[in-house]
Amino acid sequence: MRSSSYSVMPARTLRALVVLALAAGATTAAPAARAEATAPALAAKPYMGWSSWSMQSSKYPGLNPDGDYSYLTEANVIEQADAMAAKLKKYGYEYVNIDAGWWMDKAWKPGFDQYGRQKPDPVRFPSGMKAVADRIHAKGLKAGIYLPAGLEKGAYGDGKNPVWNADGCTTADIVHGDLRTTNGWDSAYKLDFSKPCTQKYIDSQAQLIADWGYDFLKLDGVGPGSGKSGDQYDNVADVAAWQKAIAAAGRPIHLELSWSLDIGRVADWKKYSQGWRIDTDVECYCNTLVSWENSVDDRWDDTPGWTRHAGPGGWNDLDSLDVGNGRMDGLTKAERQSYATLWAIAKSPLYTGDDLTRLDSYGLSLLTNREVIALNQGATPPARPVTPSDPQQVWAAKNPDGTYTVALFNLADAPAAVTAHWASLGFTGKAAVRDLWNHENLGPHKEKITQALPAHGSRLFTVTPHGGALTTTAYEAESPANTLGGNASVADCSACSGGHKVGNLYLGGKVTFDKVVVDKAGTYQVKVAYVSGDARSVDVSANGGGATRHKFPSTGDWGTVETVSVPVTLKAGANTITFDSGSGYAPDIDRIDVPKSSS
Repeated sequence: MRSSSYSVMPARTLRALVVLALAAGATTAAPAARAEATAPALAAKPYMGWSSWSMQSSKYPGLNPDGDYSYLTEANVIEQADAMAAKLKKYGYEYVNIDAGWWMDKAWKPGFDQYGRQKPDPVRFPSGMKAVADRIHAKGLKAGIYLPAGLEKGAYGDGKNPVWNADGCTTADIVHGDLRTTNGWDSAYKLDFSKPCTQKYIDSQAQLIADWGYDFLKLDGVGPGSGKSGDQYDNVADVAAWQKAIAAAGRPIHLELSWSLDIGRVADWKKYSQGWRIDTDVECYCNTLVSWENSVDDRWDDTPGWTRHAGPGGWNDLDSLDVGNGRMDGLTKAERQSYATLWAIAKSPLYTGDDLTRLDSYGLSLLTNREVIALNQGATPPARPVTPSDPQQVWAAKNPDGTYTVALFNLADAPAAVTAHWASLGFTGKAAVRDLWNHENLGPHKEKITQALPAHGSRLFTVTPHGGALTTTAYEAESPANTLGGNASVADCSACSGGHKVGNLYLGGKVTFDKVVVDKAGTYQVKVAYVSGDARSVDVSANGGGATRHKFPSTGDWGTVETVSVPVTLKAGANTITFDSGSGYAPDIDRIDVPKSSS
């Protein structure tokens, strides 16, 4: 598994450094300078902006001439802010986010103030962090900053550093006595929130960045997640403390959590923050910013289980969208469009890590397509797969106005046709199709749309139905009319349509729907309702014929039902449809819905 943005640094070997002077601009501002209480709600829609990390972490020639991560400087941040204001601001991009390293010198040696808080490196940020935020704000933009979870080892100072605005509290009073470590890289001591001084330390950090004028905080290395699990790496209390501290600091600050967070704690992430990274870093840590395999393509597998958790107030973060720089991105044009398409339909924040001073024309067109941005920023829900997670996929969502967002993806390494059947969306007949990337009306399409796509290619449509609702016949998996084989058994399922499902489909376990009746022979888009806490594959066959293996995307947990449609060729009259785990583990099956007519 790839490391996160902070893990690739030499943070694991940070040496203690106590600096007895406050950073420039670090003094506490008067309450009058704080944001008004009437500020709009945070994260009403996915945020848009730029992050420094992709260029910091890349080996692309010229980006980091003074050593690893040396790109991060005040001058470069301001240059990117200027470019965003000129090129992207009018499209909704507003956050300029400074990532890890702003308190590190070029040898990656950290600096801290006398209260154990990160202090900006005077070479990287000679004007101090407040001046940088002021410059960003002067452009009509918002400023973002970064911190890791826990008390960094270098901030401990033998436990004698005082905590700001907390009489009698020192750094020894805020961590566990055994100095257990925490976060994704064990670069910090775990905070002990049973001690009254500990919240005061988080309060001091939040007040500092609020007084500097920052509008966004990325809290990184958060667990459970970030490649770690167990009590030592459980940072939910940290996140709760940050929410409390931000609320008291007098300035609205968007709190974004990173990385690969545990979906089992999603209720906590939603309660205490405005966004959460669902996956590893998108950067490849190579001579480009990203690559398709490392790990842009992972998002198609990892996103579906999180989909239902995204909405106003908190969003699933798929990481940086690096599609604007051509060769430096390390992707084909088809891959760049697919990357942008998934981020848009998943309602991920749209923040790029590209060099905004040298966007190519194609990249600029991807980042500034108003129809695609409107899809991401508007009232449309996030899309999820309506077909299995096979090399050719269809993702869709029904919009409040009755239209559908429909994306076609060919994730194979060779060209292939991809078809979206209206039956998989729940209607039949004709529909009008609008191509969002090309701003083109494609006219009416009956029952489906098929597109020939290049390797890793995509198309993105708005589909407006003009036909009727699809009529289907439902068959419950637990019906006594069906045949169970191997380990398969009926289990209770409160989320399932009949209150039950068929589970234990592993190592030859299977369920056969024995009396599926259709009037005419043909291929039917059979909708399968299933439960699967992770992505699992199953062999689907009809009437004892050859099976097709399909991978069903995760439903996020073992208590949630989702659906995908699979093509099944049936004969007129009675049929059998079998779901067989084969030699692996298959999803639990709730029911199937068979259309009255074939596709």
